[in-house]
Amino acid sequence: MSRRSAVAAAVLALIGLGAVACGGTAGAGTGSDATAPLEVSKNGTARAAGEAAAPAKPLDGKVIVIDPGHNGGNYKHPEIINKQVNVLTKWKACDTTGTATNDGYSEAAFNWDVAQRLAKLLRAKGATVKLTRANNTGAGPCITKRAAIGNAAKADAAISIHADGSAAGNHGFHVIMPKKINGPVDPVVADSRKLGITIRNAVHTGTGMPYSTYIGSKALDYRTDLGGLNLSSVPKIFLESGNMRNAGDAAKFKSAAWRQKLAAALAQGFQTYLK
Repeated sequence: MSRRSAVAAAVLALIGLGAVACGGTAGAGTGSDATAPLEVSKNGTARAAGEAAAPAKPLDGKVIVIDPGHNGGNYKHPEIINKQVNVLTKWKACDTTGTATNDGYSEAAFNWDVAQRLAKLLRAKGATVKLTRANNTGAGPCITKRAAIGNAAKADAAISIHADGSAAGNHGFHVIMPKKINGPVDPVVADSRKLGITIRNAVHTGTGMPYSTYIGSKALDYRTDLGGLNLSSVPKIFLESGNMRNAGDAAKFKSAAWRQKLAAALAQGFQTYLK
């Protein structure tokens, strides 16, 4: 071997030792710590080859819009909520303050709490959930905007959560569904009815709340004056969870355990409808 060849061989040997010292391997790609190949699923999620795929959730791929009725700050902003908006069958106030129990637990707070609980349960089932308001301290949005949010989301189903304010002797819950009005709701009236009956059954079974004694037939009511329904192009219903002015219903509303029970019943209802 010539002197020049000997020097070159020595340099190559030193480079190889340096690579091993810095964490390299003498046989690149053949060591036991070589990176395992990845498999990429259709939704773009990567996992190691051979690793079991995560089990599908019952509401994967579904979009649900929850509209907690009213807002905790509405009473502070009459200039906003009293503005008249067109709901196709009439002009109505942008929104209202809602009602309250006799000792001051507001409908807006009840609606917001149930909506938060329901959203958590639906997300755990795989659904994408959108709410029409971000807190319980603001004003609005208008009933027209609430419908538009569900439409823009292309929701598979939507619900507006409420509690009624009626005479003290009236009690029980009911579901409100749309009727055809020559408007955007017409194509989804049948699906909204199916959703309404499914939710009615789930609430009755899951909470034990009786059907309304004063509105509708077997807790089912149909209306043409609600902007949130008239302007909806996705299946949508209103839930009147009971009467806040009735002592028995109000006691349930003020119970966190009962509100959780209601949210669980609604989540099951959506799963049944969307399966």
